[in-house]
Amino acid sequence: MAPIRAIFHLLIEIRLRIQDPAIIEPSRADRLSSLRVLFCCSNQHLPTSRAMCGALECPKRIKKEAPNRRKRSLPKNGCTDEGWRASIQRPTADDVTIGMIEQVTLGNPGKLLKLAAESRPSEATFSTPLGRPNSMTRIAKLALEDGKVFTGKAFGAQGEIDGEVVFNTSMTGYQEILTDPSYRGQIVTMTYPQIGNYGVNEEDVESRKLFLSGFIVRENSRIASNFRSNGELGDYLEKHGIIGLEGIDTRALVRRIRTKGAMNGVLSTTDLDDASLVEKAKSSLGLVGRDLVREVIPDRPIQWDEKLNRWAKLPMEAANTPAPDGTHIVALDFGMKYNIARHLSDMGCRVTILPGTARFEEVMAAEPDGVFLSNGPGDPEPVTYGIDTIRQLIGKTPVFGICLGHQLLALACGAKTFKLKFGHRGANQPVLNLLSGKVEITAQNHGFAVEEESLPDCLEITHRNLNDNTIAGVRHREHPAFSVQYHPESSSGPHDSRYLFGQFREQIGLAVKESA
Repeated sequence: MAPIRAIFHLLIEIRLRIQDPAIIEPSRADRLSSLRVLFCCSNQHLPTSRAMCGALECPKRIKKEAPNRRKRSLPKNGCTDEGWRASIQRPTADDVTIGMIEQVTLGNPGKLLKLAAESRPSEATFSTPLGRPNSMTRIAKLALEDGKVFTGKAFGAQGEIDGEVVFNTSMTGYQEILTDPSYRGQIVTMTYPQIGNYGVNEEDVESRKLFLSGFIVRENSRIASNFRSNGELGDYLEKHGIIGLEGIDTRALVRRIRTKGAMNGVLSTTDLDDASLVEKAKSSLGLVGRDLVREVIPDRPIQWDEKLNRWAKLPMEAANTPAPDGTHIVALDFGMKYNIARHLSDMGCRVTILPGTARFEEVMAAEPDGVFLSNGPGDPEPVTYGIDTIRQLIGKTPVFGICLGHQLLALACGAKTFKLKFGHRGANQPVLNLLSGKVEITAQNHGFAVEEESLPDCLEITHRNLNDNTIAGVRHREHPAFSVQYHPESSSGPHDSRYLFGQFREQIGLAVKESA
């Protein structure tokens, strides 16, 4: 039995999360988060199955939920073989004991854990008798403009930010999401419950920095396990100055957004007054009418030569990489992800990246064989400079746009856009290709869409979103120009739509032959 006894003396960490910390009245939130139930036993008096010791945080009302438990004075060094001892403590300067309860069911330590879980504990930490409980974590709050406040634990950077609160349904790819410039001005909530379990690395970044405002998860994994990992999510956010929030009921938050629509919010680790935060959320600018593209574009042209890395392609795809053929693509960067440029370069093309503010004359001076219109953040209608440039490019050179580039192409042709209720964000969005009849599972990230009623005769619908039937792709009836409302570069996401890059390359080839 000695090895088993030794195992129970190993340090074990278990996190028990509250379903929705916001249900706890704000005046008690800080106090409840500091309550700690300590229970221990002595392996000299107890069977091996109970030779363990630990500490778990729990609201004081655990005492009320155990009316049959007996209060008694017990030795400080452990329990007798009559049962388990537990004392509720609030770690203050005097470390004052504010209550005591006891689990008297012999041989059933799991019953105390179940009781603690039912009483909605915020955290539990098991340790050896010589171990210490974890230090208290920082509190953070998310306030929505409708008055709802969520209380959880902060990780990453400290401070206060505002933005539009949105959600993403991807199960993986959180580092690509963090570094996607399209999230500028937004607080992103991940619907998948545990994030951060495979850490972060230097290869999966999609831009020069993190552009989003804040990051919300149900649980920030305490373990980052992957052979490519060289850091943890919390440290990564702190390094880049991004506030993180964990431990809230993300299901309740997402359901609220789906019911009421995307809302402005404030995420703070400094101001924890609910009324103050709600007022700040109500005064937040939001996204409509703001030109966020100017906040994320590069300040100079870039010659891009990096290709897809080895993790982006299957072995048979790597063997079929085209050789450089001199085709020159100019990419207008409105907030472009790196993997788009990698795809263009991987097709054997020479790639020049110009800021999205580049004028028609600047683009044509680069002598492109084709022009790519990138993704980007926010409302497309304020990006008038991009719309004007694209309008002049149509018919002069092949054009391919994605996401914001898709919306700008439609606007340049005379269509209108509108704001979606809560947007499309995730790596599992179904799209029907109307030309082939095939369904593609796509990665999407946008809060605006092209209005079908305003679509001009020169544009033909090629793709539809199967969740809400909105336009997901169009093509010009007269000129080599087309676009889609999703991310075929698949970083992260399915590879179903990568064929679109090849389709763009084919259009460039035909245009070159016609002009020869």
